[in-house]
Amino acid sequence: MRYDRGVAKNVTKTPNAIARNRRARFDYHIHETFEAGLVLTGWEVKSLRAGEAQIADAYVLIRDGEGWLAGANIRPLPSASTHVEANPTRDRKLLLHAREISRISVAVAQKGFTCIATSLYWKEQRVKCRIALAKGKRQHDKRAAVRERDWKRQQERLFKRSA
Repeated sequence: MRYDRGVAKNVTKTPNAIARNRRARFDYHIHETFEAGLVLTGWEVKSLRAGEAQIADAYVLIRDGEGWLAGANIRPLPSASTHVEANPTRDRKLLLHAREISRISVAVAQKGFTCIATSLYWKEQRVKCRIALAKGKRQHDKRAAVRERDWKRQQERLFKRSA
């Protein structure tokens, strides 16, 4: 099992998950989530089936009324991408409804939100991206989250000993 900058590779809680941004809930307060389709090429789909995706640094841009996933890294397989010039970090188009795009762009522009990618997963034969409107946590919020997580872990240990 290998971990790459906060994203567990091939280790997820749901069987249809491809990649998760595990640091998202630690670094951000998540306010609202959306499900978006992803426009991919053939070699990218093959790489996703092999689990070669990383979305730890992925975020969403709104350009010309369209959503784009930037910062996602889909590593090409040597056997699948021999005839094309593969760019693993290219911006990928997100398929969102117009009202979702407007809601995201207004929140990012006026309210100080950031739009980040939290997970990639399969839904039937399609690849979906879960994106979230989030606000960054401050350092003391992160410390409190770590303290709370450690306390819960310690409580569970104590309950196991007493039972």
